[in-house]
Amino acid sequence: MIEKVEGIILRTNDYSETHKIISLFTKERGKIGLVARGAKKPRSRMAAITQPFVYGSFLIQPSKNLGSLQQGEIIDSMRSIREDIVKTAYAAYIAELTDKVLEQNEPDVYLWEQFLHTMERLSVDDESEIITMIYELKIFHKGGFAPELRGCVHCGKEQHITHFSVGEGGFLCSDCHHMDPSATPLNEKLFQVLRVIRYADIDRIGNISIKEENRKKLRLMLNEYYDQYGGFYLKSRKFLQQLDLLR
Repeated sequence: MIEKVEGIILRTNDYSETHKIISLFTKERGKIGLVARGAKKPRSRMAAITQPFVYGSFLIQPSKNLGSLQQGEIIDSMRSIREDIVKTAYAAYIAELTDKVLEQNEPDVYLWEQFLHTMERLSVDDESEIITMIYELKIFHKGGFAPELRGCVHCGKEQHITHFSVGEGGFLCSDCHHMDPSATPLNEKLFQVLRVIRYADIDRIGNISIKEENRKKLRLMLNEYYDQYGGFYLKSRKFLQQLDLLR
């Protein structure tokens, strides 16, 4: 049976000389795999609709394993992302991370909307790194390894938060920070930023201004946290880290 779904291309792989296999994150069905026949042919109508990050409306024939893509219509090509190497790098990272974390055929409308809003913000906003970090924490939550940022991980206290501990998995207060001598001290601004980007929806966040020192500290904390709990090797993440060294 043919179905119409709304989705965003997470990943494409060549399949024979003329076809592609795509990983599509859909609003209705979650992540699904599809064969796009003839998509590698230059004049194929499938060629444009099966580009990475394309947001579109798709007619599919679903299957338990690998369905087929019948046709599609572009809603937003995300062209401005693909034309910018930095935006492309961040989009590739969140797409790969999403592809790794999600199981097949498990709808999550909230996460899909957050992913869409993130891609839309990446396409028009210069704060690619901050936008990416907001989404990262949401996909960490989906994967079951998000840090505890509502209060102290030991006593639950929401006041007097002074440190972030990778080893303990979240905030530590002034009474408990001795539990991890290697925990990162937080200033008030960094504490507030962490809490906002963990729990706020991307579409409700306006412009975010973070000092370079805090940005670097935040990135380092999230990198160390993912290294300990993430578990997925991501090629795009390695490229992003190399890109950051050039900044």
